[in-house]
Formats: sequence, structure tokens, C-alpha cells
Amino acid sequence: MRAVSLIKTKKILPGMLSLLALMGLLGGCAVHEVQRGAALDTHARWALLPIMNHAETPQAGERAQAILATLLRVRGVVDAQEYAAHQKTEGEAEGLPELDERRRFDEALDWAKGQGMTYGVTGSVEEWRYKSGTDGEPAAGVSLQVVDIASGRVLWSATGARTGWGRESVSGTAQKLLKDLLRDLPLK
Repeated sequence: MRAVSLIKTKKILPGMLSLLALMGLLGGCAVHEVQRGAALDTHARWALLPIMNHAETPQAGERAQAILATLLRVRGVVDAQEYAAHQKTEGEAEGLPELDERRRFDEALDWAKGQGMTYGVTGSVEEWRYKSGTDGEPAAGVSLQVVDIASGRVLWSATGARTGWGRESVSGTAQKLLKDLLRDLPLK
């Protein structure tokens, strides 16, 4: 009886390991690259600058920025302030918000300098969608940078992409990706 159990175990165990390895490859695939730098002070003043949207999904940059704001605070960044888009003053024409992302970023950087911020977090969204097909897997691709507000020098950067299971949301997949990227952010 014991010999039969061992034979079954030896046959089943490699199959189970192969199945687990395959599941790991198929679900939640992620890749990311990080440029490491010196440790950044969590008690400094941080500005959450606009995240450029290069994806086809409208407002993907704003969605990523909202998730990023929370994840930075979870990591211990005490003073993280989001840039509020330009408010129209009296006499200005009623119109659309600034659609030129580069100009919006430059305005945000000027605001951060004026506020005496130390670090700025910015980046871009390259992908934020559900893939076509029967499963409709969520996919997110994001690049992040931490810049020195005074000089504009990049202190840290990371980029990554991730897909999730068909039952997951894009924002959930993006949150996992951003969390993975921020795990490598050197904080003190």
C-alpha cells in the first residue's frame, strides 16, 4: 500500500508543479525596470505632478495619479500635495481645461517651486485598457519619475507593465503595478 502511495505521489507531484508554474506564467504577468537612486526623505514636501496620458483611455493619467497619491502615503510620504488644475480668474474666458499636457506639467512644476516643494512625482500612462478577446484581460503600463523640484533632475525612475486575469479591473491591475514599482522607491 505504501509503495502505491509513493508511485502516485511521484506521478502527481511533477504534474502539480508544472500546473502551478503555468498558472504563474499566465496570470498577472508583470515586468518592470527601476533606476535606483539615493534615499528620499518621507518628511520632505512632495508634489504630485500631472501624469501624462499616452493611452487611448481618457483620463488614465488622472486615474493613475489618484492611486499613486494613496500608495505614496501608505509608503510613509507625510506631506504629499496634489497639483490643482488652474482655476479660472475673473475676466478669463469660459472654456475647456488645459488640454496640452506639457503646458499643464510646466504649470504644475512652477506651482511646486512656488510652494517650496522638495520632490515631484510624475510619469506617464502608456496602457490602461481591457485587451480584446474572450477573456478581456486588464492591462496597464506606467512610467514614474521622482524629480528634484529645484533643479528638475530625475532622482528615481521606474517603468512597468502588467496584465491581470479576465475577472480583474484595470484599476486593480494598475494598483498592483504601481505598488510593485513604488516598492523599489528608496525612502528614509
